[in-house]
Amino acid sequence: MNKDLTVGKPGSALCKFCLPLFGSIIFQQLYNIADSFVAGKFISDNALAAVGNSYEITLIFIAFAFGCNIGCSVIAAQFFGAKRYNDLKTAVYTSLIASTTVCLLLMVVGVVFCDGLLRLIKTPEEVFADSKLYLDIYIYGLPFVFLYNVATGIFSALGDSKTPFIFLACSSLSNIGADILFVTAFKMGVAGVAWATFICQGISCILAIVVIFIKLAKVDENDSENDENASDTTENKGKFKIFSWKHLGKFSVIAVPSILQQSFISVGNIVIQSVINSFGSAVMAGYSAAIKLNNMMITSLTTLGNGVSNFTAQNLGAAKFDRIKAGFFSGLKLVWALCLPIVLLYEFAGKWLVYIFLESPTGLSMDTGVMFLRIVSPFYFVVATKLVSDGILRGAGMMKKFMLATFTDLALRVSLAEILSRTALGVTGVWISWPIGWTVATVISVVMYATIKWNHLHSKEEHHHTL
Repeated sequence: MNKDLTVGKPGSALCKFCLPLFGSIIFQQLYNIADSFVAGKFISDNALAAVGNSYEITLIFIAFAFGCNIGCSVIAAQFFGAKRYNDLKTAVYTSLIASTTVCLLLMVVGVVFCDGLLRLIKTPEEVFADSKLYLDIYIYGLPFVFLYNVATGIFSALGDSKTPFIFLACSSLSNIGADILFVTAFKMGVAGVAWATFICQGISCILAIVVIFIKLAKVDENDSENDENASDTTENKGKFKIFSWKHLGKFSVIAVPSILQQSFISVGNIVIQSVINSFGSAVMAGYSAAIKLNNMMITSLTTLGNGVSNFTAQNLGAAKFDRIKAGFFSGLKLVWALCLPIVLLYEFAGKWLVYIFLESPTGLSMDTGVMFLRIVSPFYFVVATKLVSDGILRGAGMMKKFMLATFTDLALRVSLAEILSRTALGVTGVWISWPIGWTVATVISVVMYATIKWNHLHSKEEHHHTL
């Protein structure tokens, strides 16, 4: 069901919208957690290291898919909030076409440079073959990853966070069963883990796209009084374009910076992964287990930040600025409420959580995973604050300010990881770089949010619409 986020109590509306998003990302993360669990428990620690190693490269592809998601979601949400429904449909179809084109180009790049990327991050020979196998199969499934991400962005723009939750819940649970079946019954090894994900994501993607087309067909065109396609003549009522260069431009203004931001983060993570790889496969396995737990938390917080972006975009389109400001504080309460139990869990039960992923949960691999969680997790409260203010900056289309905060975090984490790992701290120095980058970037993002002039921003958008 579509939901107008410009009405009702801001805190209640944001909470009801974000909770299914949070549930969705939990199931989304189950894809990767299931892969790591099955690889580590039913194959070997080297298989776990291979899956974790490949995952850092897949994040580059996910960065592009995420950027397309955000580009479509923010623009569509602004049109939905302003009740410009023909513009909404044109933006959706334009985004689907653009995203598919980007996906096909990335598949070519992935196939050609797969080996080179694995060599670049210093993948040990004992895990190289499995890493390449997993990555190759993942690349074949990129269209499913892209189109599903755009579909979820459209759902979010329309205020519907429940439908993607249902899709992901069913798909993720199916993936767990398929992982175990392919590895234990069919003895497919790492390939079984990859193909299980491929199949389940494919089915989920196809169903999501079908539902999107159904929902778009039901959007009420009669209410589009301000729609530029419908304002001139009665004949144009209900008409929209399959592709528009103007809407592609709007999409690109949001999507390209988001892609660059996520891509540079992924490249930074690859650099960090290469530093970790130099410490051997035991440290790699421990890091792979811990980073899954960390990424589950960070991705959950990022998704809630995306919910804040949609809330901001709809209310900016409706010129309801006080609701945006209220949404910031409501968003903080929501993410901090999530941080508290997770921080306590990771601090005091981190050993048992890391144990889940390791075939031989002793020695260096276990110590590595536990140490990472204990150093990083207390700072989830800090990065959560950044992701809420980032969400508002992105929803308002203020991408330069958004990118400044993110790149500061990345630059600090990557440079400090390289420097501190060469000191007496060793690999622990890599973990310390996370809190430092997060803290500095959070200060920048919050200051950027606090200095937004909302009336000026909305007047500028209205001027562009009348041109």
